[in-house]
Amino acid sequence: MLDTQNFKDWNLNKSLWNGLEDLDFIEAKPIQRAVFNPIMAGKDIICVANTGTGKTLGYLLPLLRMWTYQKDKLPQILVLVPTIELVHQVTELAKQLSQYMSFDVLSIHGGVNPKVFIKELEKGADLIVSTPGRFIDLMLVGALKTKNIKKVVLDENDLMLDLGFMPQINQILEKLPPKKQILLFSATEAEDTEAWRDEYLKEAIWCEDSPTTVPAQLNQTVHFLPNFLSKINYLELLLLEPEASKALVFVSKKELVDLVAEKLTERGIEGFETLHGNKSYNRRKEIIENFRSENLKILIASDIASRGLDINNISHVFSLDVPEPSSDYVHRVGRTARNGASGEAISLVSEFEKEKWKNLTTELTIKVKIKEVPDFVEKNDTLLDFEIPKNHVKLSVKPSINIVGPAFHEKLEKNKKVNVRRNIEKEKKAKYGKAYKKEQKPS
Repeated sequence: MLDTQNFKDWNLNKSLWNGLEDLDFIEAKPIQRAVFNPIMAGKDIICVANTGTGKTLGYLLPLLRMWTYQKDKLPQILVLVPTIELVHQVTELAKQLSQYMSFDVLSIHGGVNPKVFIKELEKGADLIVSTPGRFIDLMLVGALKTKNIKKVVLDENDLMLDLGFMPQINQILEKLPPKKQILLFSATEAEDTEAWRDEYLKEAIWCEDSPTTVPAQLNQTVHFLPNFLSKINYLELLLLEPEASKALVFVSKKELVDLVAEKLTERGIEGFETLHGNKSYNRRKEIIENFRSENLKILIASDIASRGLDINNISHVFSLDVPEPSSDYVHRVGRTARNGASGEAISLVSEFEKEKWKNLTTELTIKVKIKEVPDFVEKNDTLLDFEIPKNHVKLSVKPSINIVGPAFHEKLEKNKKVNVRRNIEKEKKAKYGKAYKKEQKPS
């Protein structure tokens, strides 16, 4: 780890230092000091650090310091991220940091006609920030040349290496030069990826910011309520408190996002927007920018907003359900209490979620303060479909049936079957007067 915290004492060129000054970045955070020299030395990195600790700057700074100008303008650095929102967050910081360099950053993602990116690629780019799917699309049609990409970052790698993304990641890595540096950054460690790391990483160095999973300045509380509609009743009151100056409300499914919005509208709550995967790219971008500014005070979102939403002044994060996997809780609450500020993380847990909540706190080794719900909060008796226990009746494969008594009717005499051994020779003698023998053919 670098001994000095002041970026001015680091081995940086004037262009990078000017970019840092414009961003008002003077002193390095612990994770930035920990990863700078190993990345500069070409080592593969596995970095696990809390949200808001400066991971993005941590990998961008040494990568930009190592970059060398090339006339062909083919990309040398690739940052892969899971969401469009994170694409824009990384792109924005990279552009600001490199504004005094002859360095081009290009963001690539879904929701935009690929022809737009093809035209941009023809102009050249030094750094690509992309979602995996769209990167593969452009790579397969030959619009994206990969022969010079020797620095690869998997940001939010715990999600990137999930089963849904791993085949795409592998496909991309196989198309890159054999000798490449791979950097993994996330707030939580990816599970069950040892075999993958053994295949793609070479003597990787681990860098951890701290053993805790949530910021120390974060105040965490939980309230237990009967069901989801009761949660919305209580949420209405919590959102009206003066301390909730900018609130982010999480639910796991987009259908529930819309339901919460509908119920709050019925109660006269105004000044909020919803964010989930069904929104168009332009609309999502507009909503996030409004929330970043002072124009929007409340955002109700699915977990699409739990990663890549870097907004410093979020005062409260409300979780209206228990996220799965448990690591998503870390990313949710990490939207507040960023960059040393304090924040409130309030979870509303229903009766049937208590076991899941217990497992979450055990797995993350966190202690959350339990607060009683005030008596005046209306408790709703109605359960939504997903809250109703499903009763499964297990039937045996071959049910035992015991039929007692006769059949429904007596069979006709002609239909009664009797097994009798027939004497064919005797029957023929009675009919023809003698036993009938088949004529033998001459031999």
